[in-house]
Amino acid sequence: MEYEVKQAAARKIAGFHMVGPWEQTVKQGFEQLMMWVEGKQIPAQEWLAVYYDNPDDVPPEKLRCDTAVTVPEGFVIPPNSEGVMMTEVDGGLYAVARARVIDHDFSTPWYQFFNSLAQDEAHTMAPKPCFELYLNNGAQDGYWDIEMYVAVVPKA
Repeated sequence: MEYEVKQAAARKIAGFHMVGPWEQTVKQGFEQLMMWVEGKQIPAQEWLAVYYDNPDDVPPEKLRCDTAVTVPEGFVIPPNSEGVMMTEVDGGLYAVARARVIDHDFSTPWYQFFNSLAQDEAHTMAPKPCFELYLNNGAQDGYWDIEMYVAVVPKA
């Protein structure tokens, strides 16, 4: 899979922290997020999912992710936003790849991306969360175009 290594800015995000099998929690988290964003008229800049664990090492019931939107500096969570958290995704050096997700199969492009990164001679993966940005509304289009971000550091 083709990718490029580039600097990414830090992102301030607001949304829901989910724990459990990603096939269930990501969908549930985005359903909650959509209701919150629409109900509170949140100025969402980007929609993203942040993944904190390696599914090869962590059992499904303990996998952590955030379903969130980027928000502007100075954003304050509105009253009656039960369960909404705010945090930041670190900026820095990331390998970035694009993919089209069909039939809700998000794992295949991620595994392809990780396999490509494992062969990179100039960079190695950094122990930071990975995230994906959604470039379209897959619920409307029937597919998702995503950008996948994996933190990297130069090899010594």
